[in-house]
Amino acid sequence: MSWIEILDNDIYYVEAGTGPPLVFLHGMSSCAEVWWQQFEHFAQNFHVLAYDSVNHGHSSNSPRDTEETDRTDELEAFLDTLEIERPILAGNSMGGATILRWAARHPTDATALIVSGMGVAEPGTPAFRTIKPLDSDILFLPIGESLTQRLRDERPRMFERYLRIRSTATRLEYMRHPRSRNSRTIDETNKIAETIGAVTSPMLVIVGALDPLVPNAQRLHGLVEHSNYVEIPDSPHNVYYETAREWNEVVGRFLNAEQA
Repeated sequence: MSWIEILDNDIYYVEAGTGPPLVFLHGMSSCAEVWWQQFEHFAQNFHVLAYDSVNHGHSSNSPRDTEETDRTDELEAFLDTLEIERPILAGNSMGGATILRWAARHPTDATALIVSGMGVAEPGTPAFRTIKPLDSDILFLPIGESLTQRLRDERPRMFERYLRIRSTATRLEYMRHPRSRNSRTIDETNKIAETIGAVTSPMLVIVGALDPLVPNAQRLHGLVEHSNYVEIPDSPHNVYYETAREWNEVVGRFLNAEQA
């Protein structure tokens, strides 16, 4: 584990393995360590990395009176600082949205793109959800429909682990005092349907069949004609976590085909 300075923020990251760089991007209110099942699987053949985005995990908080850092700027700076070229990028939810904006800026620059639990919203559909300030006595962040009741009943330790590893002091501070959204992020997100079709890097769109964002993922697949699309049955929004074995197998086949 390490920290690096990116855009005036102290950013925490983890890495393992050797080989082509495979960078994992977490979702909103999550953290780098949620990818531990992917690290165990992919570190055999890749240099796997994941970082806590600003206001998440063990990274620093941004000032309360400023806009959040643009997460695509943050990804660019992370790659530049670690001198990573031609990355494989894999992200879920907010991490998938960051990848889409990065890909729109760099349509040919990735070895592969894996967009999980994310897509392109229909016109007129809100692209961002409202964050309401969290009560000060809450210590574990709510997860909505990110995981299923089945996981909680059958594998309670896995369910509880997810709550613990993401509910850090940094994220709790942010949730009690939400920052304003970055204006560049808003602008690029609103234009993504117009720009994402220019991407030529190989892309896998992967989504849990129970995820409410399935229509968005399908629309992304339609906008990027060369993309691959996979729905994993009986899986929720955090498909990479609850059904990690299936997710890893799908992603592994995709990467093997691209490397053949």
